[in-house]
Amino acid sequence: MRGTTAAAALATAALVLAAGCSSGSPRPHGPAAASGHATSPSATPTVQLPPAKGSVHVVRTLTQDLKSPWGLVALPEGGLLVGSRDDGSVLRVDTTDGAKTAVGSVPGVAHQGEGGLLGLALSPTYASDHLVYAYFTTESDNRIARMIYDPKRPAGEQLGAPDTILRGIPRGAIHNGGRIAFGPDRMLYAGTGETGERGLAQDATSLAGKILRMTPDGGPAYGNPDADSVVYSPGHRNVQGLAWDGQNRLWASEFGQDTFDELNFIEPGKNYGWPVVEGRGGKPGYTDPVVQWKTSEASPSGIAVSGGSVWLAALKGERLWRVPLDGTRPLAAPEAFLTGRYGRLRTVLAAGTGKLWVLTDNTDSRGTPRPGDDRILELDVT
Repeated sequence: MRGTTAAAALATAALVLAAGCSSGSPRPHGPAAASGHATSPSATPTVQLPPAKGSVHVVRTLTQDLKSPWGLVALPEGGLLVGSRDDGSVLRVDTTDGAKTAVGSVPGVAHQGEGGLLGLALSPTYASDHLVYAYFTTESDNRIARMIYDPKRPAGEQLGAPDTILRGIPRGAIHNGGRIAFGPDRMLYAGTGETGERGLAQDATSLAGKILRMTPDGGPAYGNPDADSVVYSPGHRNVQGLAWDGQNRLWASEFGQDTFDELNFIEPGKNYGWPVVEGRGGKPGYTDPVVQWKTSEASPSGIAVSGGSVWLAALKGERLWRVPLDGTRPLAAPEAFLTGRYGRLRTVLAAGTGKLWVLTDNTDSRGTPRPGDDRILELDVT
């Protein structure tokens, strides 16, 4: 594979976060309003920028001996759910001692190549409905379903029957995408792949090679580029990372072919170029990535935002990338951490200020498993 690493460039988007009262603002509430005292407009808040240089400290290995792990979510009541791509099973991992409990299996998962049980997400109303969403490959397609998770039931029987909310996402031996996440707007986003059929990424009638946005029931979300479609952005090769920054901007990681992997700032309706453009091409009608890497250094899967930086888990690159942000552009060059120490990294999950969970993936048939693989690492980061 070939190419050169670049720090990236998108024009800076001005960030103006209006605070306080204006002629178009609602009346103030709270003690000042109740007392009849006038309130003066607040100064525009300053966005705290991350440091140009970061740090990573491995606190511990939380748990190990996981097989082909892929999806990872944090439960509000404590603990993590982790899914196995190959056998469709889900485990709960105690974040205190790393103990594993069998939750259940997702029916209908058909593993082949890169397909299987992929992303997991929790309902935005999980506290009341206890719904876990899963993106998975079947014999005929990729689909998204939701299941009730009931930890009071016996181990291995804690997942209810799946309720499919979206079906018909093309499947393939490669490039199934698979990451799902609920955004700040409480809509469900999904990254799909073009299954190796390059033209599907630009095919407006196909769900392949796209980022999708839908309601929790699987319907087209209000505000999508096409009111009758769940497609949010086309022109993607294989999206496996989705995350939002502190200003509710969507970021996505994407696998390139032989030259460049990408970190993209996602806007509705923009076309991200594949297969016309790989990496930065400056071609009219297509949106260039914010950062690009040689494929040997990245092959990025999961991403998370913490401390104003995007953190990318690299598979072939076997490292954790940090991209500090200043708006929609990098504040400094990307930094690599953990290079070669833990092998392939699949998923990274923010866990509060300065803390990440990172999931390795050396048992997916493409890595070289070490004793104890695969594992979940707890990191302190800046």
